[in-house]
Amino acid sequence: MGICASVERARWSAWDVEVNLSQRTYSQVVAAAGAQALILPPSDAVTEAPEEALGMLDALILAGGADLDPASYGAEADSRTTNFRGERDRFELALARSALERDLPVLGICRGMQILNVSCGGTLDQHLATAQTHVHTPGAFTDHEVRLAPDSLAARAVGGEVVKVASHHHQGLGALGEGLVASGHSVADDVVEAIEMPDRRFALGVLWHAEEEERSSVVAALREATHERVAS
Repeated sequence: MGICASVERARWSAWDVEVNLSQRTYSQVVAAAGAQALILPPSDAVTEAPEEALGMLDALILAGGADLDPASYGAEADSRTTNFRGERDRFELALARSALERDLPVLGICRGMQILNVSCGGTLDQHLATAQTHVHTPGAFTDHEVRLAPDSLAARAVGGEVVKVASHHHQGLGALGEGLVASGHSVADDVVEAIEMPDRRFALGVLWHAEEEERSSVVAALREATHERVAS
C-alpha cells in the first residue's frame, strides 16, 4: 500500500532541513492489516505521470496533514487556512485522480478525504462553524460519534452504523465532488465525516484518524479490497 508523505521542516542532531514525513502510525496500521507500506514523497515527475508509480501499488492511502491550497478548488485563502504546500497538493490530486481512473482501492484519511473530494471537483469549507468540537491541542484528538449510512462502504468497513472516532481538523467539505456520496455524519453537528464513490471497487474517505487505531477495521477493509482486486 502506498502512503502519501507530507513535506515539513525538521531539526535533529546537526540537521535543519525539509523532510518527507510520514507518522509511523500509518505504516504500523498497514502492517497490522497484513500489508506492506511504501512511503510516497511528493514528486513533480510522478505528478506529471502517476501511472508508473501507481502500477507498483495494490492500494493508495491519502494521509492527513496540513490544509490544502484553496486555489486547488478555485477559492481564495481564508486567514485561518495555513501551511499549505502546492507541490504536495498537486502530487496527491494527480495520484487520486489516476487511482480512481484505474479503479485502484483508495482510502483518504482526514486531509486525504478532502483531497479525494477536491480530486473529483468538490470544494472545502475552510473553517467549520463548529471547528472547536473537532480540534484539540496539537498532537491530541477529540472523541466523538459518527453516524454511517446503512449498508454503505463506510458502515461495512467499520462493522456498524455508529462509530466512535478520534479526529483533529478545522476544515470540512463544501460542495461534494462528482460521483461521490456522503455516507457518514458527525452525530453532534452533522458535519460530513465519510464519503465514498459507489461505482468504484473501494474509494472511501473518512475525516477521522483511522491510523490512530491499533488495528483499524477501515485499513483492514482496504486490505481486503486489494485481495478482491487481485482475484478478479
